[in-house]
Amino acid sequence: MQDTIGIDISKDTFDIHRLSDRRHERFGNDKAGLAALRRWIGKAPVRVVYEATGRYHRDLEAVLGAAAHSLVKVNPTRARRFAQATSQGAKTDRVDAAMLARMGAVLDLDAKPVRSETMHEIRELHVARLALNKDRTACRNRLEAARNRVVLAQLRARLRQVDSQLAQIDTELARLIAEDPALARRQAILLSIPGIGAVTAIAMIVEMPELGTMDPKEAASLAGLAPITRESGKWKGRSKIGGGRRGVRNALYMPALVAIRHNLHFADMYRKLVEAGKPAKLAIAAIMRKLVILANALIRDDRKWTETAP
Repeated sequence: MQDTIGIDISKDTFDIHRLSDRRHERFGNDKAGLAALRRWIGKAPVRVVYEATGRYHRDLEAVLGAAAHSLVKVNPTRARRFAQATSQGAKTDRVDAAMLARMGAVLDLDAKPVRSETMHEIRELHVARLALNKDRTACRNRLEAARNRVVLAQLRARLRQVDSQLAQIDTELARLIAEDPALARRQAILLSIPGIGAVTAIAMIVEMPELGTMDPKEAASLAGLAPITRESGKWKGRSKIGGGRRGVRNALYMPALVAIRHNLHFADMYRKLVEAGKPAKLAIAAIMRKLVILANALIRDDRKWTETAP
């Protein structure tokens, strides 16, 4: 890369900082602003560093990705910690843009593939499905305590509506994946793994698009399932898991329980851990880690899981 550019994204504007000449500009977060931003950056490929901001960075990715720039999307928490580590206490749009440019250069951040439009739609549907599931759980809980006939009727109507909307989302997800051969193959591989169903497969596709490109330790760490050692001098604390992609961990908990109950390989692994004195939750986390590592290996090798060659 010839240069690094930091972009602070808000609902209405983009604040830009170019590291080479420390120049700052502001453009509107709209079609005209994106066109002006593309002209300002120029044709030479540059590293563009920006924070994940939901729908507000989606058009930016499409425009700059099409112009062959290297896009680096960073976690806002990680960016804030970098600012704190460099004693940057101020926080404005202009300061944040400069901090992101410096972060990309100092850490030599690598570009990541931009999500396709299909993946954007699948992710949006997946997030909507998670919200509907929360609504359904809340309605069921309220239904158990409700006594008034009007309230009961409304809650039952809401449950029927949620079930209908979930069915619509599942149908649309199935259509989108079926229309993309690469995604359809990835889903088929994931569904072959014991315990992983359609909902979990979608969650893994959305939350860990990197599956198939990492080594086992990287896959476990990205999912937040790699044990974190805690030692200092003579003190040794318990290792624990954390960080990573919480959505993947949440999605894998029930599949791990199903795999333990219905698959001999995972059941035997779980039993040995418990017999060795490991807590049940730790043993379940180990099964979850095994599922992620297995999914990564199978997608990498483009093959389905089999009983004889897991």
